[in-house]
Amino acid sequence: MSVFARLVEQLADLLQPLFHASAAAAAIVLFTALVRLLVHPLSRAAARGQRARAELQPRIAELRKKHAKEPERLQKAVLELHAEEKVSPLSGCLPSLLQLPAFFLLYHLFSNTSIGGETNGLLAHELFAAPLGGRWADALSGGGVFGAAGLVYLALFALVAAVAAFNYRRTKLMMAKNPVTVTAGQGEQVPGLGAVNKVMPFMSFFTLVTVAVVPLAAALYVVTSTTWSAVERAALYR
Repeated sequence: MSVFARLVEQLADLLQPLFHASAAAAAIVLFTALVRLLVHPLSRAAARGQRARAELQPRIAELRKKHAKEPERLQKAVLELHAEEKVSPLSGCLPSLLQLPAFFLLYHLFSNTSIGGETNGLLAHELFAAPLGGRWADALSGGGVFGAAGLVYLALFALVAAVAAFNYRRTKLMMAKNPVTVTAGQGEQVPGLGAVNKVMPFMSFFTLVTVAVVPLAAALYVVTSTTWSAVERAALYR
């Protein structure tokens, strides 16, 4: 934690001439961008994997017809097809999973009053009037929704809502173009899959809850990463 704290402080010192009191917030945005750049090759691989899985759907549909009454043979045949074509069903999860450590580091860094036995100086930094270690509840109790800190959160909420609406529209279009119809045998759909398909387009809106409950520094990471993902997916999944 102390090493990571020094990294954020050094980035903030570099950006201080440009961003002044909000240099630490800018450092978090820059750090997020660096993480996303490192993960980008995996995101490109995930996009290729999704296109490959879409191309396999007609062959998988044939396997379902062939083994409609033999679910175990169907599952084995589908797995063998993925292995033969070198397509991993889980490749799309890797970019998100590899970002979690960075998020949790920021969360803990800006949730603790001391780091390595010393006072956590990063908690003194702000984004405009909102402390990076504070939460939305603190902003509401301090000056209300339209207070100085509250307005910072309103701007973040507006950005997240705009990105979520964009993702919602893209997800609906993609699901309509490439519907997911996994069967459990004998042509029956896997129980609960219909509900998952209905909820999937709304997943991006859950980011609003995350932004509201985590420290502002972690919220900045989430907002920056979510916005990056929207732009990246729009470019990769055309």
